[in-house]
Amino acid sequence: MELTVQLKDGCYPIYIEEHILEKVNTYVSQVFQGRRIMIISDDHVFPIYGSKIEEELLKSYQCSHVVIPHGETSKSFDTLPDVYAGLLEHQISRSDLIIALGGGVVGDLTGFVAATYLRGVSLIQIPTSLLAQVDSSVGGKVAVDLPQGKNLVGAFYHPKMVLIDPTVLHTLPEHFIADGMGEVIKYGCIEDKKLYEMLLKKGSYQAMQDCIDEVIYRCVDCKRRIVEEDEHDFGKRMLLNFGHTLAHTIEQYYHYERESHGEAVAIGMYQLTKMTEEMGLTEKGTAAQIKELLSAYQLPYQCNQTLDVLLDAIKLDKKNINNHLHLILLKQIGDSYIYETDTSFFETFKDTII
Repeated sequence: MELTVQLKDGCYPIYIEEHILEKVNTYVSQVFQGRRIMIISDDHVFPIYGSKIEEELLKSYQCSHVVIPHGETSKSFDTLPDVYAGLLEHQISRSDLIIALGGGVVGDLTGFVAATYLRGVSLIQIPTSLLAQVDSSVGGKVAVDLPQGKNLVGAFYHPKMVLIDPTVLHTLPEHFIADGMGEVIKYGCIEDKKLYEMLLKKGSYQAMQDCIDEVIYRCVDCKRRIVEEDEHDFGKRMLLNFGHTLAHTIEQYYHYERESHGEAVAIGMYQLTKMTEEMGLTEKGTAAQIKELLSAYQLPYQCNQTLDVLLDAIKLDKKNINNHLHLILLKQIGDSYIYETDTSFFETFKDTII
C-alpha cells in the first residue's frame, strides 16, 4: 500500500508493507543519494531491528547510530546534547540523512533533531509502534517536552519518506498495543465511522490482525487528507487533537508515569464527550459508544481524579492561546467539529471525577 502526502512545498511517500524493513536499502535509495546515514533509536527497539537495518544500509552507505533511553522522559532537552554530539562525531552534514527508528518518542525527538541540526538534515521515519505508525510519524509535527507540558518546543518538519512495516507490531508489549489503539479509535470517532464500526465488529486487537494493514492505511489516509488541507494546524488539522487537551494534562499530572499517551487520549475522548453531551453539544449516547469501544480494546476511560486538580495544566497546554481553547467535539461518531471556548468551559465540571 502506498500513499503520498501532497504539500505546497513538496510531497513524500508513505509505504505500508509487511517485511518492508528487509528492503530498506532499496527504499532509502529512492530519496537519498548521499553518503552518510545516522539511525536514532532507543534501547528497546535498536536491539531488535537496528542492527539488521544498519547492516543492510552499510551495503551502500556509511551508517552509524545513536541509541537513547526508552520512554517519554527522553523526549527532553537533556537528551539533545548527546544526540547532537553523536551526529558531530560521525561527521553528519546537511547533505546526509537521519533515520528515526522507534515509536512516538523517538520519532518526535529525532524529527526535532533533524530540523535543528545544521538548520535541517533530511529525515526518514520508520515507526515501530502502533501509535507512531497510525499517527505521529506522518504530518511533520516534531517536538520535545518541557517540564510544564508536552511538545511545547517543536517545529513542522516533514520526512522524505515514511516506511511502515506492520509485522514489527508482533514484538510490541501489550501495553503499547493499547497505547496505539487509543489513536486508532480517535480516527474512527472524528472522521471515519466505517473504521469505528470495523473495530467494534472485530472486538479485540487479536481479532483485528487479519485487517491490520487496512486499519493502519485508513488512519494514515485520514491524517494525510487533513494535513494536506491544513499543514500548520490553524484549521481542520485541529480535529486530530480530539481528547488531547485532557490527555496532555493527565499525562503531565502523573509525570508521564501512569497512563501512556494513547491511554490518556482514550480517557480524554470519553470524559470530554460526557461533558458535551450534558451541555447539548453532542448527540446523546455518543459517550457510551466510545466507552464500549474503549472497553473492548482494554483501554481506560477514567483516571479517578477531580477535574479541578488538572485545570492549571490545561491553562499551560499549547492549545490554550491567550486563554482561548479550540476544543474538538463530536456531533456524533464520525462527525467532529471545532468548538471555540476558554478554560472556563472546564470550570463547570471542576468538581467532577473524571
